[in-house]
Amino acid sequence: MSKHSESQILEIEERLRQAMLNSDVAELDALIAPELIFTSYLGQLVSKQQDLAIHQSGTLNCRALTPSERHIQLNEGFSVVSVKMHILGSYEGTEIDEHYRFTRVWSVSSTGSLQIVAGHVGMVST
Repeated sequence: MSKHSESQILEIEERLRQAMLNSDVAELDALIAPELIFTSYLGQLVSKQQDLAIHQSGTLNCRALTPSERHIQLNEGFSVVSVKMHILGSYEGTEIDEHYRFTRVWSVSSTGSLQIVAGHVGMVST
């Protein structure tokens, strides 16, 4: 396995951001590994199917996702991204205007594409 380039990771991160903004479930499905382990800011584990359902149902509606303070660590066969994200939108009808920090692990799938296999989000105090 080889390392990915920083530009490849930035490109796939942008695909993810656009998919979240547009609630593009097909694109999210392609970007998230079936075996996803994601921990929410409340400490709850979220599966791929649960994540997709949140977008498909409109439970989460993102109007703006503004990244900053991005750090990328390139490794053999996987990459780790930490990014601060300002989110404007709504969750279960409640307005969101908050900063979060996401950590994502991108790994090569059996088909050769990059997918998120693990992630965590924490709320950032401003």
